[in-house]
Amino acid sequence: MSTGPGPERAPGAPAPRYTPDGELVPPPSASDVLYEARGPVSWITLNRPLVLNAIDWSVRRQLSRAIDQAARDEEARAVVLRGAGRAFCAGGDMQSSPEPDDGVAAPPFLDLVLALWNLDKPVIAAVQGHAVGLGCELAGVCDLAVAAEDARLGEIQIRHGYRPPVLITPFLAGLRGAKELLLLGELVGAEEALRLGLVNRVVPGERLEETAAELALRLAALPPATVRLNKRLVNHVYELAGVLEALDYMEEPRLAALAEATGADPLGRERLGVLAERGWRAFVAHRDAAAGSGREAPGETRG
Repeated sequence: MSTGPGPERAPGAPAPRYTPDGELVPPPSASDVLYEARGPVSWITLNRPLVLNAIDWSVRRQLSRAIDQAARDEEARAVVLRGAGRAFCAGGDMQSSPEPDDGVAAPPFLDLVLALWNLDKPVIAAVQGHAVGLGCELAGVCDLAVAAEDARLGEIQIRHGYRPPVLITPFLAGLRGAKELLLLGELVGAEEALRLGLVNRVVPGERLEETAAELALRLAALPPATVRLNKRLVNHVYELAGVLEALDYMEEPRLAALAEATGADPLGRERLGVLAERGWRAFVAHRDAAAGSGREAPGETRG
């Protein structure tokens, strides 16, 4: 992302942001995440399409409220989580404006992951375009995931020296798949994501919403107490296997020390320096220069 000329702003107000194509990025607002009740199904939409629904403090605030609303909605029997525009979620917003000091702190990403994990209603991720970094993990913690044929998923944050925010990928993709995703930082297409266990189904893009709705309505038509039980039972098995400790791995001192050390990695600092000095396009080109052919991230992806 870059900043450009624009209208005068009040002292202390953040500079306007523009996409690499020169489009003005709307400032953070309550509409960054939308909630819609459609009969027995709640639809939660990440709504920052100009930045591929990258997650900033505003999205974390609004997504937390939407999940709480779904939990309170007595009519809702299932939830669909999706992204507006051409991507599900491009990860964390590396050029986010500072969070305002208004006494309402945005929840950590881990809290959102746990809220979805513990929600007593099944959640379906409807994934189109890119789901990378935080976006890949957000889809991963949902109970089911449907991908459009153009979906590309991955944990690309290693390319610029960032640690994984949470560890859900090893429980989805197994030992070999998780190491490939986390060590190489490559993106995988929808069919490969299906093979690895990152998604349940792959459908043509024009059928993504329809398929997610069909699955949600099927879930909503089942006895809700048993749906709650079966979600809890499967989650319990993975909790016995350590999934909660993996999601919150920064609580382990040895792992936290290793994670903190990534901030001093010379290569990662060099790549992030390009972002600060030369802008988003140069950063992406520099960061992704070593990526395998056909598996590079797009210029808008954040990671």
